Amino acid sequence: MKLPRRRFLHMAAGAAALHAVSRTASAQAYPTKPIRWIIGFPAGGGADTVARIMEPWLSRQLGQPVIIENRSGASTNIAVQAVVNSPPDGYDPSSRDLLSQYVPC
Repeated sequence: MKLPRRRFLHMAAGAAALHAVSRTASAQAYPTKPIRWIIGFPAGGGADTVARIMEPWLSRQLGQPVIIENRSGASTNIAVQAVVNSPPDGYDPSSRDLLSQYVPC
């Protein structure tokens, strides 16, 4: 495959620019405050048990405490509404099923 000179120069300039831009971009530290994990089922149920088993490991991995909050009722709609009304910063995930589906908001 023959690569035209102009196309090659565009690709080389793009690769050089990408390297320079990626050095200046950096992610913010996450998490910087406790995480509130909202469970849509009552305490003592399967989803609550799974969340409480995972909580110590998750706290160690993230370096911040994970607070488990049970908001049962209305087929998990109360818990979903709490997550929807929370600030969109990723600190209020929700677990809506027994497999602990992670829904960041």
